[in-house]
Amino acid sequence: MVGDPGLGKSQMLQACTNVAPRGIYVCGNTSTSSGLTVTMTRDGGEYALEAGALMLADQGCCCIDEFDKMPSQHACLLEAMEQQSISIAKAGIVCSLPTRATILAAANPAGGHYNKSKTIAENLKMSSPMLSRFDLIFILLDQPDEQLDSLLSKHVLGMHVGNRAGRSNPGFNVSVDTTTDEHTLIDRLRVNGEILDRLPHSLFRKYIAYAQKYVSPQLSEEANEVLKDYYLLLRKQFKIGDCTPITTRQLNSLIRLSQARAKAELREEVTKEDALDIVEIMKFSLVDIFTDAHGVMDKTRSQNGTGMSTKSQAMELLRLLQRRSDVETRSMFSVKEIKELGDRVGIAKEKFYSILESLNIQGFLLHKGQSNYQLMHIKI
Repeated sequence: MVGDPGLGKSQMLQACTNVAPRGIYVCGNTSTSSGLTVTMTRDGGEYALEAGALMLADQGCCCIDEFDKMPSQHACLLEAMEQQSISIAKAGIVCSLPTRATILAAANPAGGHYNKSKTIAENLKMSSPMLSRFDLIFILLDQPDEQLDSLLSKHVLGMHVGNRAGRSNPGFNVSVDTTTDEHTLIDRLRVNGEILDRLPHSLFRKYIAYAQKYVSPQLSEEANEVLKDYYLLLRKQFKIGDCTPITTRQLNSLIRLSQARAKAELREEVTKEDALDIVEIMKFSLVDIFTDAHGVMDKTRSQNGTGMSTKSQAMELLRLLQRRSDVETRSMFSVKEIKELGDRVGIAKEKFYSILESLNIQGFLLHKGQSNYQLMHIKI
């Protein structure tokens, strides 16, 4: 979860820790690499291994808050999140320890507010290998909403007025209607005024533990076709430009999420409806990631990249050239001047000349002489 401060991300992580049969909650700004993985200690003349948070959360859930405050610890999580194990080679001890844990992480964007014109990697200042290991990425924005603000204020004030009735029923009346397949997942989870009978944490924890131990769903033929078609569609849509590469990681994510969806209802078979629900969740996550500042879904944006898409970078370069042209009342620019502006935009050196050639072909910059280009005054 990536989003603005004060939206309750930490509360959600703590709630997941409370209902998980084996849940560990850690805060990123107070954790070390050894605290997350494994620590080597010396007791007398012998060395011993002490388990870290990921090992303690084996076959459970590890919730990491303030994930953006621990850039030096990300390297130790790469192997654990990919291979579900940690390899140790210290003090003559060489071994591999299991870390089959689900990692839920919450992070705040750099600067205090999420900027939709930037990619997730730019907002978090996080490496692309780490971001690619998460199955789902959700962006939470602090946007004014009269109904939600009213419900939130009623809940917060009800916790401080000493009214037990207000505490037990804070005003979040949610109804989950699963009786019909005609509605989408969002429609079935939408608030409609009915009160949902909530399960106690202890009972819900037992339910999850039973599902994890005794239920092992397998994909049906219909679910297999739905996941395969959606994966091929993603491969087709995100194969050009600087977009995020779609690999078998995304296919494995779809399979894991579909099995979890069936396991939540204690079913041994993943149905077509389960696969369709997971596809809808994945689409919701992708829409959040690839929507730019203007509310337009740009599939050439890269969630893992270190800059804007090539198209956005080229448009920003033209805006800077147009601004300088208006100030200095000239339209001729040298390649060196254009390159300096390209560095300000964040254009990589290996992509600069290809972008320059593309702008020349499109007629925005006309090649004049050996190293000069003329800016055409075109409305961008």
